[in-house]
Amino acid sequence: MTEMVYGSVPVRAAEPVLPKWWRTLDKWTLAAVLALFAIGMLLGLAASVPLAERNGLEPFYYVKRQGLFGGVALCVMLWLSMQSPATIRRIGVIGFLGAFVALTLLPVFGTDFGKGAVRWYSLGFGSFQPSEFLKPGFVIMTAWLMAAAMEINGPPGRLYSFVMTGIIALLLALQPDFGQACLILFAWGVMYFVGGAPIALLTMIGGMVVAAGIFAYESSEHFARRIDGFLSAEIDPRTQIGFATNAIREGGFFGVGVGEGTVKWSLPDAHTDFIIAVAAEEYGLILVLLVIALFALIAVRSLWRLVKERDPFIRLAGTGLACIFCVQALINMGVAVRLLPAKGMTLPFVSYGGSSVIASGITLGMLLALTRTRPQGLIGDHLIKRGR
Repeated sequence: MTEMVYGSVPVRAAEPVLPKWWRTLDKWTLAAVLALFAIGMLLGLAASVPLAERNGLEPFYYVKRQGLFGGVALCVMLWLSMQSPATIRRIGVIGFLGAFVALTLLPVFGTDFGKGAVRWYSLGFGSFQPSEFLKPGFVIMTAWLMAAAMEINGPPGRLYSFVMTGIIALLLALQPDFGQACLILFAWGVMYFVGGAPIALLTMIGGMVVAAGIFAYESSEHFARRIDGFLSAEIDPRTQIGFATNAIREGGFFGVGVGEGTVKWSLPDAHTDFIIAVAAEEYGLILVLLVIALFALIAVRSLWRLVKERDPFIRLAGTGLACIFCVQALINMGVAVRLLPAKGMTLPFVSYGGSSVIASGITLGMLLALTRTRPQGLIGDHLIKRGR
């Protein structure tokens, strides 16, 4: 009877998952990630061979392992990019809780691998660094708390997130891992700013961070040595910074040639923390600028798409993920050119490391999921939803 009066309404077939995913995905960001991974494999062919020789392994042992880790990371990234924001939130919160427990147990079950900082779990066949997996989960958890605080009669999510951030930063500083602690604080500050925090409060928190840095300088010999080395007018050519600086200088615009670089034989971390020095020496400024452009493309494209987003959680989480990913790259490259104090931090998708590349895959998978185009509706719809 209803059809006779109003007419029948044709039912539209649901769009298949893969075509819908491809249509709504930010293809420029995906292409930039794939290009970074390809560059990482290319540089690994040069940088990891000396390490394999020193350890008595076949020349391309670490390249094969990086290919395996990278394959897992790309698969995880693509799978996550197909999920809904609600699913990303659930995965992020569960992942955060697991990584946080692993981080708190590091002093008991962790190891330092002779590097002076207990940051890893030894698994026999490899190692696991909880702080790498904590970062994307932390961003999702913080965004969830801050978005909940924006709802009418919502919980004090900003206060909860601030306490959580302080605890995590303290645990990281005790390893010691001041670089990751600063990265966590930076991500929280960016999301708090995007969420509408007053400038005065952010200024006060910035002052607290500076005071904490001064305290760390006075109480930690490791931290003070890093800062003193950075502020020193002279560079010891026998240090990692000295080798990296010389390699970048020798590379010039076009590099010394593929396989002709020498810094990879001198730097123990040429395949991880100082991979950009290998790129600069063998391929020159051209490749370095390409790497910088790819990271900038990921940041700009993601933030540009998030500007149009009206859902507070998606906007906050996407901004945090984009910033924590690209700022880590900025820190890595800044250390190599001595714009920042020495800090052991990998270049996402480029440096060797299972924890690093898989965690980067998780981060970018979540970011791609949150930046997919979706109907925004009217602003009133979101206000009504928040009032329920």
